[in-house]
Amino acid sequence: MLKRTVGRLNRETSVLMFGAASLGQVTQQEADASITFALAHGVDHFDTAASYGDAEVRMGPTISRVRNDIFLATKTGQRTKKEAKEEIYRSLERMKVDSVDLLQLHAVGSMEELDRCTAKGGSLEAALEAQSEGIVKEIGITGHGHQAPAVHLEALRRFPFATILFPLNYYMYGLPDYREAVDALMEEANKQQTAIRVIKAIAKAPWIEGAERPYATWYEPFDQQEIIDACVHFVLSFPSVCGFASAGDVHLFPKIVDAVERYGTMSKEDMVRILSGISGYTSVFGAPTSIA
Repeated sequence: MLKRTVGRLNRETSVLMFGAASLGQVTQQEADASITFALAHGVDHFDTAASYGDAEVRMGPTISRVRNDIFLATKTGQRTKKEAKEEIYRSLERMKVDSVDLLQLHAVGSMEELDRCTAKGGSLEAALEAQSEGIVKEIGITGHGHQAPAVHLEALRRFPFATILFPLNYYMYGLPDYREAVDALMEEANKQQTAIRVIKAIAKAPWIEGAERPYATWYEPFDQQEIIDACVHFVLSFPSVCGFASAGDVHLFPKIVDAVERYGTMSKEDMVRILSGISGYTSVFGAPTSIA
C-alpha cells in the first residue's frame, strides 16, 4: 500500500483513507469484515464522522484493538463550542478510544459556515480545548461543494489547520474556476505544510431520479475497475495530495484498494483518454455557483 506524509504531522499513512461513511448503515459483521480487509491490505488511515449514522459504533470493536497502529480521524458538524465538545466526547465513547489523531470541523463549505465555526464560542474553540486536554491531537477542516476550496483558503488565513479535506476529481478539476481555486488552495497549503486530503475521487454524477441505486453512496459512483483505476491515478498524480477517502459503500472498497495497488502502471495519456470519454460524467454537487 502506497504511503505519503500527512503534511507537517511528519507521519506516513496509507494514501487510501478508509471512508467510514460506508459503515453508517451496515451490520456489525459487515463492518468488521471491511475494516479487517482494509488492515490486511495496509490501510492505516481511517476517517469517520459523528454524522455518519452508526459508523463510529461499528468501528469501535476493531478500531479500539488496533488504535496504536492506525491514524484515526473524526469530525464534528456542530457549530457552537458547547455542542461540538459534547459531540467530540460522544465520538470517543462510541469508538471506544481515548483520543483521535485528527478532529475536523465538518462540512464547512461556505463563508457563513466558516464564520460560525471561527466565531467566539464556535466549534473551533471546542477543538482547541479538546486539543489542550489531549483527546484531540490535530485540528482540520472539511468541506463539500464547489465553494469548498475558496472557503478553505480563507480558513487557512484565519487558523493554521493541520489538514484540509475537499472534493477533487477529473471532472471538477476541469472546471476553470474550480481549478483556479484548487490551485490557489494547494499553493497556500503547501506553504503552511497543511496536509491535503480529498473526497469524491470516484464520484460520477448525481443519481438519476427514479433510477435503481445499487450502492449506498448519495451520488452515483464509478464501479468499473478501469475507470476507478483512472480516477485514482488522477488524484494521486498531485504530489501534495497525501490521501483520498474511499467511496461510501463497502462493496466498492476492494476495487479502490486494487486501483491504489496498481498506481503508476497507467500512463497519463490512458488516464485522460478513459476519463474524458465518459458519458454522463459531471459534478455530484450540481452546477457551480459563485462564492459570496
